[in-house]
Amino acid sequence: MTVNRLGLVVHGGRGEAVEAARAVRVWCAEHAVPCTDIDVWHDHGRRNAQDEVEAAGGPDLIVTLGGDGTFLRGARLAAAADALVLGIDLGRVGFLTEVPAADVRSALDAVREDRLRIDSRMLLTLRASRRLELPEDLEAWARYGRGPLLPPPQVRPDCQVDVDWGIPLEVTALNDVVLEKLARDRQVSVGVYVSGRLLASYSADALLVATPTGSTAYSFAAGGPVVSPRAEALVFTPVAPHMTFNRSVVTAPDEPVGLRILERSGSAAVSIDGQLRGVLDPGDWIGVYAAPRRLRAVRLGPMDFYGRLRERMNLTDAPAAVADGSPAPLWSVTTPPPGDLAHLALLTVPDGSSSPIAQ
Repeated sequence: MTVNRLGLVVHGGRGEAVEAARAVRVWCAEHAVPCTDIDVWHDHGRRNAQDEVEAAGGPDLIVTLGGDGTFLRGARLAAAADALVLGIDLGRVGFLTEVPAADVRSALDAVREDRLRIDSRMLLTLRASRRLELPEDLEAWARYGRGPLLPPPQVRPDCQVDVDWGIPLEVTALNDVVLEKLARDRQVSVGVYVSGRLLASYSADALLVATPTGSTAYSFAAGGPVVSPRAEALVFTPVAPHMTFNRSVVTAPDEPVGLRILERSGSAAVSIDGQLRGVLDPGDWIGVYAAPRRLRAVRLGPMDFYGRLRERMNLTDAPAAVADGSPAPLWSVTTPPPGDLAHLALLTVPDGSSSPIAQ
């Protein structure tokens, strides 16, 4: 593809990220590609994603250098600009970034030469009974020791505001939308609806709706299922619920999940991909659903999600499954599958050789 302008999102607190960013800038200079750093905190301001990408000149490729948190920030920008996002891996336990920092130049060459795949990921958005806002005292507390918070979500201009259906908010979540308690001694009480019908009432520390991508984040820590990022689903997971039914619920992508704060509850915070974005009171509600747009992530090799799961979670090999001290794949990765398996997603390298940056 032709890269007309590149945007950089760098974890400035990590030396290896700063060094890798230099390599990206050198590559851009060599190929006459304008390169702009995008950082929501660099001028102590608070801007929404659209304003940030417009200030950066509208990049068509956004490169993130850091861990999953940095990638999430880049994904929010890429979704707003309908740009591609390429994650350079400098994290420790994440699932989102794929390309090692040492291969950053090779990765950019591969993108420029169209040796890439586009990984389409589900995003979440929401409607709410009212706009999200943060009380001043809570904002001051939440900002302690960190940069400015993201601004409250704007109203989506392309959607109708309706008293019955709520206010459509400019929200992009790659991992999850979370409704959580504010006071340690008081749980949040919430009525949970699926496709508009009441499922159950929960008293819990938090309730979250995750994408398949986000199933290995907060939802996983709360006991939720691991879902392939290639799946199409929403995952509802309660966190420390005080009730017998404490299981996750996996819904179809067109089945929205609604969360209404009950009158007996305290106020609740709304977090989007780990970022505090507003506070709701009893009687308020949010409806979380699959966004009409998708994230377009650059992938340069086969997606070995289960290999990454095994590595990140330190899953041990059963002795019987290991040959000569190394785990072998169950099926060939160098020859095409037979006809009856041709419709399955199997890790194969059709030309029989390994890509130097395949993960």
